[in-house]
Amino acid sequence: MKKLIVPFILILALVGSTETNAQVRLNVNVNIGNQPVWGPVGYDYVEYYYLPDIDVWYNVPNRQYIYLDGGRWIFAASLPGRYRGFDLYGSYKVVVNDPRPYLRADVYRVKYKEYKGWKGPRQVIIRDSRDVRYVQRHDNDNHNGQGRGKKKGHRD
Repeated sequence: MKKLIVPFILILALVGSTETNAQVRLNVNVNIGNQPVWGPVGYDYVEYYYLPDIDVWYNVPNRQYIYLDGGRWIFAASLPGRYRGFDLYGSYKVVVNDPRPYLRADVYRVKYKEYKGWKGPRQVIIRDSRDVRYVQRHDNDNHNGQGRGKKKGHRD
């Protein structure tokens, strides 16, 4: 009887560890397809972009901008009129994967102040990437209608 119990326990242990490994793999977050074409490349998952030039946040999963207006946080599908003409494609974007970072905006303003008015190398954005993970993007998938996205491989 003992000879049967030991192999049975080993089989259960192997099956249990296989299920655990499968669960770990399934819990990996990937939202490449939800990222706007003006976002920087290189991230499998992005919760927020911080735009230091205009002190605005963009929540990728909810596809909305978050900005202060009269001391209140506004959540909107597009930028307010005061940012008309702002270049989402050319501005610097900081990826932040913390929960509700805009509630600690002062911390992030200080931490990323060097990127306000950034004159260093431009970030490669999803629209211009040759990375195969981004190839399936649509021409007009720009999350706001500001600027026109385009498929990879197409250049102006």
